[in-house]
Amino acid sequence: MLFRNDAYMRDATGTVLALTEEGGIVLDQTIFYPTSGGQPGDSGRLVWDGGAMEIATAVKGEGADIILVPAEPAPLPPVGAEVRQELDWERRHRHMRVHTALHLLSVVIPLPVTGGSIGADKGRLDFDMPEAPEDKDALTDALNALIGRDLWISEQWITDAELDANPGLVKTMSVQPPRGSGRIRLVRIGDEDETVDLQPCGGTHVTRTGEIGRVRIGKIEKKGKQNRRVYLHLD
Repeated sequence: MLFRNDAYMRDATGTVLALTEEGGIVLDQTIFYPTSGGQPGDSGRLVWDGGAMEIATAVKGEGADIILVPAEPAPLPPVGAEVRQELDWERRHRHMRVHTALHLLSVVIPLPVTGGSIGADKGRLDFDMPEAPEDKDALTDALNALIGRDLWISEQWITDAELDANPGLVKTMSVQPPRGSGRIRLVRIGDEDETVDLQPCGGTHVTRTGEIGRVRIGKIEKKGKQNRRVYLHLD
């Protein structure tokens, strides 16, 4: 998972380990983030000696495998071939901006999160929220104020036991952090002396909040008796 070490890596080489029956490609290492946690899989391109193809998305396979899904049927690179991976960087970077902004949205609306989704232009979080907020403009202002502080985003790793001892770190009611590897990744916004947000997350994020740019709160929809869906847009 090269994206885990460097979310800003736009291209890299890889070796084809396997081809799936459905026509997917598994590499020994990849910069393509697979669909998970509400964040879409990356798109881009593969190039190898004698061929090239567009990649529509990436999905999780068996174990730690990440499967690259071609945009359309085409000859695949052979097992053992070295390929060059080229990410659709503009799309990925917009996902990173939206994803980090949604973490901040969970700060300005400090309620349990019941779901979420990330897109290239907007995202949304579902909250356990009996009544809709009265002032969307105030929420937008609070969100942009946090973004404007240009806070650092960093990561740290804790054990399953440490997470069990701090259940309040998990904001999402519907999705629990993946377990089984012995450690869980936390994403921190702000520094240790002044942490604005700290929660388990496996997605890709920008390095500083200022990179998000201005955002605005869009529609707030009622989704069930105590559920409200809040949309966030990149301006």
